[in-house]
Amino acid sequence: MHLIDSHCHVHFHAYKEDMDEVIKRTLDRGVFMVTVGTQKDTSAFGLEVAERYEGMWATVGLHPNHTVEQEFWDNDELAPEHQATPKIKTRAEQFDMDYYRELARHPKCLGIGEFGLDFYRIPEGVDRDEVIRRQVQTVQAQFDLATELDKPVVIHCRDAYAQQAVMIREAIEAGKLSRRGVIHCFTGTLDEAQAFIDLGFYISFSGILTFAKNLQEVASALPLERLLVETDAPYLAPAPDRGKRNEPWRVEYVARKLAELKGVTCEEVAEQTVKNTKTVFGLEGMDSSQGL
Repeated sequence: MHLIDSHCHVHFHAYKEDMDEVIKRTLDRGVFMVTVGTQKDTSAFGLEVAERYEGMWATVGLHPNHTVEQEFWDNDELAPEHQATPKIKTRAEQFDMDYYRELARHPKCLGIGEFGLDFYRIPEGVDRDEVIRRQVQTVQAQFDLATELDKPVVIHCRDAYAQQAVMIREAIEAGKLSRRGVIHCFTGTLDEAQAFIDLGFYISFSGILTFAKNLQEVASALPLERLLVETDAPYLAPAPDRGKRNEPWRVEYVARKLAELKGVTCEEVAEQTVKNTKTVFGLEGMDSSQGL
């Protein structure tokens, strides 16, 4: 069963000891991957790693959590003392259009992101309105870059789906985002998902789908033709491996759960989600010598 993990971070610090082994293990299982940048350093390094492998690509972008200085555990499933992944420390990065434009011209760069609105992860003791204003400004800048370079966007959104949909709609009405993109690690309602689909976006499900009943109901109702699968590795390991450091090959578990929910075979889910991922990221023309 050939799959594409449409969103992982296999180049992150959590894999500092065994990154190449994890990547090779994933590719050996027939799983290709898109490793996603979240700030300057991870965006640049993701491209560097993707250069080494067929069947691996990257995106570049500035995540909203990295627009304000803070420190947190990114996996909320377990108490911090049991975390399988390192604590996140961010600095207040301002989006540098020229820097990201140069990265995005790399032949292995498929899109701009992840970025978006995150009203959940706002640290205490800061001006909430100012943090949100900075997030909005950063989103608009990355919309502009994606439009300029004709690339899709990878949207991170938490506790802000309505506001995110409005921003996307306004950008489209202004003639931007012709390539649209994907809402990654979706955890919202059916109505929220449908709003993004109506705007031409795809919805991606992570390992959360394997254990969240409300999300399973949403996935069951959405058209498979608009869905992607992902791990968000090293985070969000699916059942039965919750709490472990996630790896991109575990996207298999997400595909199996989606097949179960849809009442179709795993092969059908694999074929359709690979097709969808290729469509989103412009990989349709890739031949077997290029990894597809």
